[in-house]
Amino acid sequence: MSFLYYYCGGDNTKIYVDLVIFLNIAMDFLLLLSVSIILKRNIKIYRIILGSIVGGISIIFLFISLNNFLLFIFKLLISILMVIVTFSFKNIKYFINNLLYLYLSSIILGGGLYLIDIQINYHNNGFIFMDSSFSINMVVLLFISPIIIYYYIKSMKKMKNKYNSFYKVDLYWNNKVYKFIAFLDTGNRLYDPYKHRPVILINSSDIVLDYDNSIIVPYKTASSNSILKCFAADKIVIDNNYEMKNILVGVSNKSFDIEGVNMLLHNDLIGGIK
Repeated sequence: MSFLYYYCGGDNTKIYVDLVIFLNIAMDFLLLLSVSIILKRNIKIYRIILGSIVGGISIIFLFISLNNFLLFIFKLLISILMVIVTFSFKNIKYFINNLLYLYLSSIILGGGLYLIDIQINYHNNGFIFMDSSFSINMVVLLFISPIIIYYYIKSMKKMKNKYNSFYKVDLYWNNKVYKFIAFLDTGNRLYDPYKHRPVILINSSDIVLDYDNSIIVPYKTASSNSILKCFAADKIVIDNNYEMKNILVGVSNKSFDIEGVNMLLHNDLIGGIK
């Protein structure tokens, strides 16, 4: 039961300060926990609780009249303090990533709750939106928040795992440079049988290769045997950093069913890239 309250304006609106503090601590805990999970920080739970308390108790100072600029500075300082208390300060990159993901999580959670509130509390007549008599309870929002955060973390992990396998590749061949968006395909374990060179795959629309100027590499699929036209690249450069030679490039007639990808890297190139 809440005992502390604050009168606002002339309509005697009551704000129960202890309830507001509790809700903010709970929300800050979810946000800091999500940052810890997404960025894989090895943080003790008590540090997350301490950071949440810092953010939650600071809500009291918002009852002080501040202009928009000072309020922005105050909130920024509180966010910085929350991040340092929770994750400590190891280096500037570590700190900025923690702060950035705290704000991203806040935007996702705040936007999700706002959307739910609008959908429930408002109805429309054409393009006119009107407030309904029903109001969603803050305690209900508190139970909805973990669901939003859960799906946010799940989608972020899925996206990071997916795009961690994407690379920019410069292919050097015949005094030309070809640029590709490559995907590290763990299922590609194809070597040529002559010199045991790894074979990476590109789409036939990117480089035209005839049989007279190609190296023929046999390979097996689940249902049949086939051959692949290949050529020996002068070199490939991955992400402007990793240079590799002694690699064959196979030209595939099939398009790759991966977003924006026109090259499949060999599984055993993982060690060289990582």
